[in-house]
Amino acid sequence: MALDILAMAPLYRVPTINRIGLQTDPSKRPADSLKPLVPSKTKLTTIEAKRIMSVLDEAIYKVELVTLLSYVASNRGDVEGMLGEDIMRAVREHEDLCQVLLENIRCLKEKERQVQEQDEAKEEGWLRDCRLLIELQKSSLPPLRQQIKDSTKNVLRLLLSNPQAASFLQMQTQGRSAEAQSLIDSLNELRGFLFEKLLTSPMEARDKAQFIQDIGKQNSMNQQIIDTLENELAERMKDRHAEVEKENFVIQELKNHLHQVLRFSENSLLRTKQEAEKQQKADFRASQARVAKIQQELLQLQSRFFSLVMENREAEQALRKKKYKVETEIENWIQKYDTEMDEKQEEFEDLEAVHREEKIMLEELKRKHQVLVEEFAQIREEREINSKKRIEAEQEMLHMVRAATLIQAMWKGYLVRSLLRSRKKRGKGKAKDKEKGKGKGKGKK
Repeated sequence: MALDILAMAPLYRVPTINRIGLQTDPSKRPADSLKPLVPSKTKLTTIEAKRIMSVLDEAIYKVELVTLLSYVASNRGDVEGMLGEDIMRAVREHEDLCQVLLENIRCLKEKERQVQEQDEAKEEGWLRDCRLLIELQKSSLPPLRQQIKDSTKNVLRLLLSNPQAASFLQMQTQGRSAEAQSLIDSLNELRGFLFEKLLTSPMEARDKAQFIQDIGKQNSMNQQIIDTLENELAERMKDRHAEVEKENFVIQELKNHLHQVLRFSENSLLRTKQEAEKQQKADFRASQARVAKIQQELLQLQSRFFSLVMENREAEQALRKKKYKVETEIENWIQKYDTEMDEKQEEFEDLEAVHREEKIMLEELKRKHQVLVEEFAQIREEREINSKKRIEAEQEMLHMVRAATLIQAMWKGYLVRSLLRSRKKRGKGKAKDKEKGKGKGKGKK
């Protein structure tokens, strides 16, 4: 299919591209979050898959060769020695057929344009003849296209039969057009997609579809959240612009008001300065009078201070004497306290020694008491065990007496029944003997 498309198109000029290998690059590992999108296999295992990939690789290789035919046609002198006469002759024939096809298509388009422009001005007969001629030219295009296809196949056959020429032609990567490069890129993308598809198992494909579906749902949810946030942002920006405009208006009003306040403040500052100077002069005069008055009061206070100092010195001497007396009394009390505490300490040590001895005796008595308690508990357990054994022996004796009584009763009954049976058997034996004696007497008679 690719060769048919290229055979009908003009010759291209496209730079070369590296083909994708049959094995994935293990150094470029995807993220763990995209692990479901990566096939578990890295190589093709089935023969069918390898054949499919080989067919696609061969088609891409042929497309790469075909897209370089324009370079061969435009640089015949440079490549004629490497490609050979047969290939160059086939390329010239292919180029001639392509030029003829392009010329026919150009003439056909020109006639169609003329017919459309002169559709109303000319007569119907002339228009009918022109349309008939256009149809004839259109019918001549398919054979020409088939010839171009055959010519393309012939050129490829010659190139494939000459690997050296094909390799040389493939190395001429500077002669491709953008359209041919786009076609080869698309084919390589198709090859990569097909290679990944062949590596993917049905279970992996199902997991991949589920993963893509989940990602799509998450993306739609995120898009909804983004849309809502964008709407909220737009509303907030509108509100913000409105608030900014209001604040700008308020700022402008405040500036005007501040300007007026500055004017008013300058006038008021001048007035207050004059009033302050007057007040300062009046305060200075009043302060001089107050300073004289304060100096007189200071002299009076200094004389009073000296008299109070003398009085306080006498009171201090009396307090010092009293303090000395109190300190001597406190020292005497401390000595008395120390002697009493020493006596109490000796008494406390004697009591502590007595307490230790009593504590030792108490521990010994507790130990003896614990031994007695254990012996008492053991004796009580033994008594309980003996009482239980005695009760069990009495119960067992009672059971044995009842069993003996029952056995005796059963034995007596058995003896009586056996005696009665023996008596019945004896009675039956006597009766039979009597009947036998009667029978014998009748026979004798």
